Amino acid sequence: MADNLILVVDDEQNIREIVRAYLEREGFEVAESADGEDAVKRARDLKPVLIVLDLMLPRLDGWEVCRQVRQFSAVPIVMLTARGETIDRVAGLEMGADDYISKPFSPREMIARVKAVLRRTRPAGQPAETVSCGAISISKDSHRATCAGTEINLTPKEFDVLWFMMQARGRVCARELLLERVWGYDYFGDARTVDSHIKSLREKLGPEGSKHIRTVWGVGYRFEDPENVL
Repeated sequence: MADNLILVVDDEQNIREIVRAYLEREGFEVAESADGEDAVKRARDLKPVLIVLDLMLPRLDGWEVCRQVRQFSAVPIVMLTARGETIDRVAGLEMGADDYISKPFSPREMIARVKAVLRRTRPAGQPAETVSCGAISISKDSHRATCAGTEINLTPKEFDVLWFMMQARGRVCARELLLERVWGYDYFGDARTVDSHIKSLREKLGPEGSKHIRTVWGVGYRFEDPENVL
């Protein structure tokens, strides 16, 4: 089971491709299914963190998929369908869905709703196991970092630097703070250690590294999401 895997269920290939592209850009891994019976099997086998589920499916419709999945899993389900009538929304939510999006839909709204559902359904007090921004995703639990779906081979300290900065996204991380939090109070190195690790991270992350890891001259570094910078 991947700790950031989302199962996308829709019988229209172009819809699956659009949803996959936007989810992967946010750092999620994606599995696909085109019919209801296969969707139930994949939900059981893959144990995704969330399911994006169309209602009008061959073999089993989305309501039946939702009903069967709820027999063995509490995985969050976001229903994605052309049927937008109130009665259909109510039926889906009563069946156990966590949210409902009508086609045609805005991919950005879909991403926002997926993230909101994941935040809502995470047990209270449980820290996020995975932090994502753009194409970069990092998981503390599995100690894996990916960029555009490809795993990046990081040293333990590179991983810790990236994890800390992504959790502090949008805030300046002084070199001294990174030394303290990543290397510890008793570390006798200097700021050049941080600089060399940032340089290595940027190289390993490619264009995404330079895009997200910004230098704050004379202070340190900031991990930011350029799309959300005013």
